[in-house]
This record gives sequence, C-alpha cells and structure tokens, in this order.
Amino acid sequence: MDTLHCTQFEVRDYECDIQGIVNNSVYLNYLEHARHKFLSSRGIDFTALALNNINLVVIRAEVDYKRSLRSKDEFFVTTQVKKQSRLKFNFQQKIIRRHDNAIILDACITGTSIDQNGKPLIFKELDALL
Repeated sequence: MDTLHCTQFEVRDYECDIQGIVNNSVYLNYLEHARHKFLSSRGIDFTALALNNINLVVIRAEVDYKRSLRSKDEFFVTTQVKKQSRLKFNFQQKIIRRHDNAIILDACITGTSIDQNGKPLIFKELDALL
C-alpha cells in the first residue's frame, strides 16, 4: 500500500496575522487535519477510537518553518507514518505550496496511544498504516 497521503487546502484570510502571512500556530492545525484525513483514508475513525477509549495523542512536534503562506495560497500537506517503537509512531509531514511546489514546512509529529486512564496502549491498527 502506498503510505503517502495528500490533503488539499487553501489559506483563508482569517488565518493570516498582521504581517499578511499565515500565523505559525495555524500550520499545526493544517497538520492535524491532514493526519485525521490520512487515518480516515486508511479506514481508521479517530472519533470511534476515542469513543472506545483509545486515544491517539501527540507527544512531540518538531516543525521546521521554511517559507510563509499568504491568503488564498493553495497548498497540500503530505503525510506518511513510520513506526518508531512498539508504542510510538512518527507522522512525517510536509506543507507544499501548489503553484511552485515550494516546501513551506517540514514536520515530524510523534504520537502514541493511551487508554482512558492515560496509560500507554499498543495501537494494533498501526501496522495497517505502514
């Protein structure tokens, strides 16, 4: 199975700061939405997992900002997952501007799964994502 997933976006005016560029915190929202779309494309329902007391959580975010997006820019987020250990997985993500294929951001988001009590839990479905 091809493990690279692509999610399309367009910058909305309200996501920009006074400088006219996307606020740095907004990029994290783009990445999160793309991860949820990735999981959904692999048949994993993030909400259903939570209702079954399986919580996928971010435990580390490494983000390298390369360039800025502006209002109306079209872009996409690529998402790929790699197993780090029995309990941890890394989402490798890039934000790429559509018109020139410029890399805007490069990120490694480390996640794990926990139960309703916050105890680590092996996410059995992880192997289906690889």
